Amino acid sequence: MILAQSIRMAVMSIVGNKVRSFLTMLGIVIGVSSVILLVSVGQGVTGQITSQFSDLGTNQLTVMITGRGAVTSLTAEEVAAFSRVPRVDQVSPTISSNVTAKYRNVHTNVSLEGITASYEKVQNFHVQSGRFLLDIDNEYRQKAALIGTETAKKLFGADNPVGREIQLNGTSFQIVGLLQAKGTSLSGSNDKKILIPLSTSERLLQSKGIQTFTVTALSDKDVASVKTAIGQILDRKFLRAKDAYSVFDSKQMLDTLKKTSGTLSLALAGIAGISLFVGGIGIMNIMIISVNERTREIGIRKAIGAKKIDILLQFIIESMVLSTMGGILGIGAGLGLTWLVGQLTALQVGYAWNMVNISFLFSLFIGVFFGILPASKAARLRPIQALRTD
Repeated sequence: MILAQSIRMAVMSIVGNKVRSFLTMLGIVIGVSSVILLVSVGQGVTGQITSQFSDLGTNQLTVMITGRGAVTSLTAEEVAAFSRVPRVDQVSPTISSNVTAKYRNVHTNVSLEGITASYEKVQNFHVQSGRFLLDIDNEYRQKAALIGTETAKKLFGADNPVGREIQLNGTSFQIVGLLQAKGTSLSGSNDKKILIPLSTSERLLQSKGIQTFTVTALSDKDVASVKTAIGQILDRKFLRAKDAYSVFDSKQMLDTLKKTSGTLSLALAGIAGISLFVGGIGIMNIMIISVNERTREIGIRKAIGAKKIDILLQFIIESMVLSTMGGILGIGAGLGLTWLVGQLTALQVGYAWNMVNISFLFSLFIGVFFGILPASKAARLRPIQALRTD
């Protein structure tokens, strides 16, 4: 009975001061919604990146050559030799640069990659029309090209680009295939690019060799042994020079990425949580003002028999109701903003339901914690002193 009466009085007090109550709750609303939004976006982006890595597989090694002295790259033959390392499935060398692509009067700057036929399987790129590049294209330095969907739309509009000729830095190439749409990744857009044979790209770009290539092992269990074997070969090549090359394990990169993303999400949640704390201070300030304004009311209640626990419970419940209502409004705003971000941007979002529960419980805790001081002040008032207050 006492609890129900305290809740009713708390609600009546809040309703009687609608504007002040809303402004008091605003800090909680902003804090809760910020936590939910930031963590949801963080989880969504992490999931998107993890999915991209998973599509490529965890049996990959990416080798980057920085070289030593005058030797800063490997030849195509030296890279191809890595395919003979035990437990290696595929080797995919890449030469990349930016070029100007032109078709009739339309031109655009685009990323160009020189590749081999193994690129299709290793990098999980496929064509939706036409054909992929073949080994014979590299052997005879064919001026054949694969075009991404974004570049194709820029140059050809809705027309089928397969069979058309384009100019790459002034050199004519025939488009033999239109790539499937891949979206964006850590390196940028996968659809705004053109792929040509590796041997052809060496001449077009006047490249002195290969600095990046990807190796796939037969299974995840073989990655460690393949990585060791590659390191031994490169150590002999560069005489054990430090920083002459780097070998990145896709599984290690994925684990590091998850750990970093998790830490970042916690940091963002912590930053947003500060506004929850500030909102709690706002509740405490308003409750102290409320106690001062209602001193006479408290005195009358005590004079007719209300105990300290009754007064204490009344103001703690009022503080809890404020923070709880703010938490509920904040959850609604956070979920709504998360949905809006997913609809209006290219970001992938994942609803952080665990953070919804944590935020609600934390807002409830804030109501209790920051309501104790003003409630204690109200409970300690003496009836005679309170009744003398105007």
